[in-house]
Amino acid sequence: MPTDKQICIPSELPELLKQFTKAAIRTQPPDLIPWAADYFGAVSRGEIPPVREETERVALSNWAELTPELLKILHFRVAGRLIIHVDELAHMWKVLSLPTDLFNSMMNVGCFTEEIEWLKFLTLACSSLGVTIAKTLKIVCEVLSSDHSGGPARIPFSTFQFLYTYIAEMDGEISASHVSQMLNYIEQEVIGPDGLIKVDDFTQNPKVRLE
Repeated sequence: MPTDKQICIPSELPELLKQFTKAAIRTQPPDLIPWAADYFGAVSRGEIPPVREETERVALSNWAELTPELLKILHFRVAGRLIIHVDELAHMWKVLSLPTDLFNSMMNVGCFTEEIEWLKFLTLACSSLGVTIAKTLKIVCEVLSSDHSGGPARIPFSTFQFLYTYIAEMDGEISASHVSQMLNYIEQEVIGPDGLIKVDDFTQNPKVRLE
């Protein structure tokens, strides 16, 4: 009587491996094995895997370039934590093939140590993409927003207040009185009962001048 058992291949395995292979080709990770561990870990948790979209590869001359889409993946992986350890964040950064010199630069500018305030790091990362403070805050809002209704990105005003105050302090050329004036105006005249601020509230309103 034969002792060998028939090997059953799970029906979802071919498609899973196909998607993984396509993702690895698109992303071109420098270290495949740790990237693969992060990829399948994200898939198993129902999260967005660290994959560079095809449109990004076409648009970029250097695949290891920071984009809002990659920042959104980073934020998703931080999973709502306010503090993240530098080693863990550095690993996430490396898995996404982002430039080490940019990471080190933001660590220096933000004077971060082992325990990093994620929103501050994220704001500095967005500032490397945004020419102005308004553009930086627009990118941050789009990264933080979990609204999938198709409308403008929006976040709690309290979060916006923290972000704007921090980026203005880092800029060093905006007075604290101007920051306070703008925040008071937004809170009193712009924000609705839901306590949320939309991107349009500070990019399209002529009375809101963040700089």
